[in-house]
Amino acid sequence: MELWPGAWTALLLLLLLLLSTLWFCSSSAKYFFKMAFYNGWILFLAILAIPVCAVRGRNVENMKILRLLLLHVKYLYGIRVEVRGAQHFPPTQPYVVVSNHQSSLDLLGMMEVLPDRCVPIAKRELLWAGSAGLACWLAGVIFIDRKRTGDAISVMSEVAQTLLTQDVRVWVFPEGTRNHNGSMLPFKRGAFHLAVQAQVPIVPIVMSSYQDFYCKKERRFTSGRCQVRVLPPVPTEGLTPDDVPALADRVRHSMLTIFREISTDGLGGGDCLKKPGGAGEARL
Repeated sequence: MELWPGAWTALLLLLLLLLSTLWFCSSSAKYFFKMAFYNGWILFLAILAIPVCAVRGRNVENMKILRLLLLHVKYLYGIRVEVRGAQHFPPTQPYVVVSNHQSSLDLLGMMEVLPDRCVPIAKRELLWAGSAGLACWLAGVIFIDRKRTGDAISVMSEVAQTLLTQDVRVWVFPEGTRNHNGSMLPFKRGAFHLAVQAQVPIVPIVMSSYQDFYCKKERRFTSGRCQVRVLPPVPTEGLTPDDVPALADRVRHSMLTIFREISTDGLGGGDCLKKPGGAGEARL
């Protein structure tokens, strides 16, 4: 059965009308549209980055290309990212960055403050995320299989050597997974063992709660403000593996204190930002 010539035009107009109605009348639909575009746009940018990065091959310097391509994304969503404390980055030595992990939007704050020759440590599943996985591999992102503890430990040992011999910095999300509850999950200790093994400082970075503009639970995604705070580096010289638990707890406590401070400064509460001692709060 063939449609008359104007039928496709009519169907297209009907579809556009339906999408427009959903956009203006449903905040949930707007949330899903924005997230779909966010993920799709990143995959498209990765396609653009791959041939440029492939000229060098797998190289941490390719991270500059990814950063350049991604810096504009915050403007598409009307998100203002404020960076404070950037002077705390050690100027000439390797270090381990630890940061809280809220959602895929962490990418916006990361790209805003990412130091030179710094690459994230990511779960191995990201390697198979189409064009994004290949672009990350070319940029030197370090992939670990968290389900195979022996392999993860081996990779972290190699990273410790790379930090010292190739002047590389690494970015780790010590919570291990995204956390939407407005606090911080207990920290896994891999990043701290890495810093102690390499005897390099830890640089904590805290991103304020996104509840001002984003909440997965409420299906809300609007424009807003995010503050990224770089804290003074924490030295690890002279520390041993026995000191790692106390080190991880100390760093988490300082980060959680700053998180609460910058997440409530001039912002409303909301269901996505738990108060101290509330549900989802992990004990030190």
